[in-house]
Amino acid sequence: MAKSRQTTTFFCTSCGYESPKWLGQCPGCHEWNTFVEEPVVKGDSSSASFRIANAAKGTSSGALNADVTKLKDVVLTEGTRVSSGIGELDRVLGGGVMQGSLTLIGGDPGIGKSTILLQVCRNMSAAGHKVLYVSGEESKSQIKMRADRIGTFDGDMDLYCETSLDAIAEVIRSSKPEICVIDSIQTMYNEQVSSAPGSVSQVRESTQVLMQLAKVLNISIFIVGHVTKEGMVAGPRVLEHMVDTVLYFEGDRHASYRILRGVKNRFGSTNEIGVFEMKNEGLAEVANPSEFMLDGRPMDASGCIVSCSMEGTRPILIEIQGLVCKSNLGIPRRQALGVDHNRVNLLMAVLEKRCGMHLGDCDAYVNLTGGMKISEPALDLGIVLAIVSSFQNKSISPDVCAFGEVGLSGEVRTVSQISGRVSEAVRLGFKTIVVPASTLKDAKKAAGSKAEIIGVSNIREAVDRII
Repeated sequence: MAKSRQTTTFFCTSCGYESPKWLGQCPGCHEWNTFVEEPVVKGDSSSASFRIANAAKGTSSGALNADVTKLKDVVLTEGTRVSSGIGELDRVLGGGVMQGSLTLIGGDPGIGKSTILLQVCRNMSAAGHKVLYVSGEESKSQIKMRADRIGTFDGDMDLYCETSLDAIAEVIRSSKPEICVIDSIQTMYNEQVSSAPGSVSQVRESTQVLMQLAKVLNISIFIVGHVTKEGMVAGPRVLEHMVDTVLYFEGDRHASYRILRGVKNRFGSTNEIGVFEMKNEGLAEVANPSEFMLDGRPMDASGCIVSCSMEGTRPILIEIQGLVCKSNLGIPRRQALGVDHNRVNLLMAVLEKRCGMHLGDCDAYVNLTGGMKISEPALDLGIVLAIVSSFQNKSISPDVCAFGEVGLSGEVRTVSQISGRVSEAVRLGFKTIVVPASTLKDAKKAAGSKAEIIGVSNIREAVDRII
């Protein structure tokens, strides 16, 4: 058997680009100072991924044989998706857990990654599926304590606390579970790679082995990924390119809400989100996010208005809060939470130019309640009205909902899926809905006689009619 030899190479932590020497700028992603040195063991058939793949196929040496098939001869079989038992998670995944998929879940510490996966294991094991939960961070007693808090586990679920990837792969190959959870990928240790667990080389090689196991054995594998202070999954960026689905938990771990967002999905849309509420017994689904986001809003305060954003196929009503006051600083403060800071500055400049409002000497703060982070331009009209309401200290009627994109000329431009937005606002009892004038016909058709539809063509008209 050929001996393996150890070499040293440099990896880009942003995109995974490999170089034999250190470089200041990565040629792949053009990021600066992202190269780190990692020892790499190069060998032949002794590599872990080669042995595991061959073991799964029942061979001991030689390359894996794959048949060439015409696309027209490929037949899609039923039952390739399995429900996780959590409707919000199934929505984000595109309809359920895809067999043979590799899914990465990232998020801040304490946000609920392990909790939701343990709930998935409970639901799927109760439904008759064989589940294996592998933990490299917690003991069996710790997992049992959290499981007792979540609920009763009656199904066929196995626990395995180990960090050696070779041992984990052997257990997966012998037991052949339908669902496998790896918590977390940064704790896994591949003996064929001499670097420390959590390093670029370890994370990349471990994910490669798990991907081969998922595809060859047709196992749905979930892996938990720690995040950096910038909010990205720790390790090489190539990790996100290797897996089939990448999900991120958003929100403040000290608050009750949690938002699960798909940023990559080979089997569904990346625009869907799932909303959860953290309770003592685990994460509970929020079936109606609009009511959840609007709960407790003030009825007669200036600077508050409700707008509508589309997350995939789901309309969500969000309260926008604006606060404008005279500044005591040489350079006024501008702060935005949940929306793009530069977008707020742009809209304030449009107000100064097109409506003659002198905001240059005022501090301005804009906030989306509920901890949502939205970049959709349909919130522009709501942000403008919230800022004007606070600046003039005049409250907006609580039954008003407004949405539309605002251009640099102050015009209110059309937005997509107008019927869905209007229907959601009507369902929650809003009596006055402000929409772009170009969508007035469709909006009136969607609202019927249940709400008054106001079409505006520019922000001056919107301010005059609403405030």
